[in-house]
Amino acid sequence: MANRPVHFIWLLDCSYSMLGEKIGQLNYAIREAIPEMRSVAHDNPAAQLLLRTITFSTTARWHHKDPVAVDDFTWQDVQPDGTTNLGEALHLVAGELRTPPMPERALKPVIALVSDGVPTDDWRAGLKAIDATPWGRKAVRVAIAIGSDADRSVLQEFLANPELRPLDANSPKQLAAAIRWASTAAVKAASQPVAGSADPAVKPAPYAPPVLSDDDDEDDVW
Repeated sequence: MANRPVHFIWLLDCSYSMLGEKIGQLNYAIREAIPEMRSVAHDNPAAQLLLRTITFSTTARWHHKDPVAVDDFTWQDVQPDGTTNLGEALHLVAGELRTPPMPERALKPVIALVSDGVPTDDWRAGLKAIDATPWGRKAVRVAIAIGSDADRSVLQEFLANPELRPLDANSPKQLAAAIRWASTAAVKAASQPVAGSADPAVKPAPYAPPVLSDDDDEDDVW
């Protein structure tokens, strides 16, 4: 079977509300998840896992602009500043989900959105831009809500699937578990050879986020 790329894009809220422990735990959780992503990629040799990162605050920018094979990927810590321009970040993603630059024979991309707040720009326009692209409609989407201030209605709309729910990360332990799940289960779902298939009988395998328990972090809650 030909080796087909799986594009995985982290979409990270780096507004000021992430300052302190949240941003520290986010950096730690993603860094610790990279070896598990490599393991998943090695278990799916027909898929080539490629990683990128976008951060959004007062503006959105690429943190890792060029797709990097997971074996060569090194995490660079993100830092918080400014407001929460999610819409601008979604437009950046939409620009990458057209063909080109996406190849015609890729597997479904994965878009993993992590946020602890409320968007401060026109996020729906950005979401429409993603939904207007063929790859955006096929993408495996994951949303992680950090703390009680995260706008879950926005994250739910981003998922575009009423059967899915945002993952709640109300403590460092839950954030680590959510990042780990998004980094592995979503990649497994995307690595199945469905995208681009001409057979309408081929259906994507179901996937669902776990219920994250937090029974021993009562003193460490966001």
